[in-house]
Amino acid sequence: MDGPSSRRRRPLSSEGTPLPQGNVTSGIVRIGDTVRRPAGPWTPAVHALLRHLHAVGFSGAPQPHGIDERGREVLSFAPGVVAWPDHFELLADDRALARVGHLVRDLHDAAAGFTPPPDAQWQVGIPAPDGDLIVHNDVAPWNLVIGDEGWVLIDWDGAAPGSRLWDVAYALHGFAPLSAAVGPDGVAVQAHRVRVLAGAYGLDEAERRGLLPLLARRAMSMHQFLAEGAANGVEPWARLWADGHGESWRADAEHIERHRTDRERALLD
Repeated sequence: MDGPSSRRRRPLSSEGTPLPQGNVTSGIVRIGDTVRRPAGPWTPAVHALLRHLHAVGFSGAPQPHGIDERGREVLSFAPGVVAWPDHFELLADDRALARVGHLVRDLHDAAAGFTPPPDAQWQVGIPAPDGDLIVHNDVAPWNLVIGDEGWVLIDWDGAAPGSRLWDVAYALHGFAPLSAAVGPDGVAVQAHRVRVLAGAYGLDEAERRGLLPLLARRAMSMHQFLAEGAANGVEPWARLWADGHGESWRADAEHIERHRTDRERALLD
């Protein structure tokens, strides 16, 4: 999660070394081999999920270490680099993309055996159309640490009831990526990467058919979520909306729907 340039920008202080905060979460610091993050009502349930994942052999998530004296959650630090925005080239070839598909499949298979605590609270930003297991809800390059010791998904605050296909649809948007900002060969490249990731995940034909309509729907759900946050003055969503993120998600949803035939061929041919 840090590299030479980031270490130069982030001097060590008595409060720990500040880590990149992305667009949403602030107050994240590294202290030794741990990461300290603001906790919330959802933290006990998220930690229960993370403990379960490691207990059944899934290593692609940080290990929880409780709450510190300042009320922050404590997680194991994942050494490596975050794939987006500066290291997306590490995911350019099919082998790396297939590894993402395997990682997401392993996560879902591990989560399938998880029974949430009776008093579990989840931070549900965008409710899934159905929910048969607890999913990450933000599987994306900005939450993937690529390290020599393994690949780790971070930022589990949004874990909540969802479905395999809802999570995969979001992952495909980020890792293809299914962006409207593409060049002349972009649509073909996107279709190929959709095929590779879906194949590595192991979707059967029925799942692939179920995934198709979710691709645009999942992107549009982000547009609607940011629009509602901006209308209600909720941060950081209002800021992200003002910065144009909502418009980008809407454009991506329309792009995905416009090229639905290409996605269909990629998934079903």
